[in-house]
Amino acid sequence: MTRFEKLFAELPDSIDCALITSDVNRRYFTGMKSSAGIVVAFRDKAYLLIDFRYIEKARAIVTSAEVLLAGSEMTQLAELLKKHGAKNVAIESQTMTVARLKRLKKGLTDADFDDSSALSNAINRLRSVKDADECECIRKAQEIAEKAFDAILGFIKVGVTEREIALELNRQMFLNGAEDISFETIALSGANTSMPHGVPSDKKICEGEFVLMDFGAVFNGYHSDMTRTVCVGQPSDEMKRVYNIVLKAQECALEGARAGITGEELDRLARAVIEADGFGEQFGHALGHSVGLEIHENPNARPSEKSVLPSGAVITVEPGIYIEGKFGVRIEDFVILTENGCDNLTKSAKNIISL
Repeated sequence: MTRFEKLFAELPDSIDCALITSDVNRRYFTGMKSSAGIVVAFRDKAYLLIDFRYIEKARAIVTSAEVLLAGSEMTQLAELLKKHGAKNVAIESQTMTVARLKRLKKGLTDADFDDSSALSNAINRLRSVKDADECECIRKAQEIAEKAFDAILGFIKVGVTEREIALELNRQMFLNGAEDISFETIALSGANTSMPHGVPSDKKICEGEFVLMDFGAVFNGYHSDMTRTVCVGQPSDEMKRVYNIVLKAQECALEGARAGITGEELDRLARAVIEADGFGEQFGHALGHSVGLEIHENPNARPSEKSVLPSGAVITVEPGIYIEGKFGVRIEDFVILTENGCDNLTKSAKNIISL
């Protein structure tokens, strides 16, 4: 089945047309990256309306939908709805603005708009399960990130700043074929590592400090995500103890990660280990999240996640302990869930590294 066929299989029979207007979902269904355009999908055919800036590329690469040069939006939409005898039109309620929906309702008075979460939820369900092509892109994105990690180990030393480490990680990812970086690269040291999503500063690395790096690359639209915590010089006994607790928590979660468990159950596997060692209050974020065309997708591995994680979902496993004013440790891999376990896409070493 095509992605459009899968989409309508997920939608109520009453919906005749799906308007896909968000950049990321438009790319998901057409393979075309652009900052504008509309996908108008019917049960028997789909169209991509796109402006002159992108029309040549779209005609060359889009095969899942008929490519039309965008003109008067309301006129084209009205003509397509009439051509396909469509009345009930679903919109992406999670991303479409109220203003745009008002314009559509004003311009297409013969249409009934379904502004429920039906379309957005259906797309989220489809995107939560990655196919073979998507997994291959994610693997390549991760390989790029890991090459950057290998390179950065020879760059980190006393006197280098957090900002310089972040910039070098970014440079290495681009050198190795990244289309983009997955998010603003995190590189923290010393007491700053106790802030899970701290911002790299001009602080210089000192002897005996942890350096925490959270980063990822984008390949063909798909993201990777990894975190490693290393030490410059020799870690203290307390640092070693905390690191090993986090590593044990992650290993327990990875051992139990498989399709069919809930996000809450996966989170609990790691959280129980950290709580047992008295650091429950220092692990204040979720264990993980899905990754794909966006760095944060559904479903998630968190205490409140009751939904079952499907086979083919790509989930991060990133426990951490953060001791305010002292240091923090996070170790993050990400995996493809299968019926029998998981395929860990992250190959970088996880033993404590002393530089």
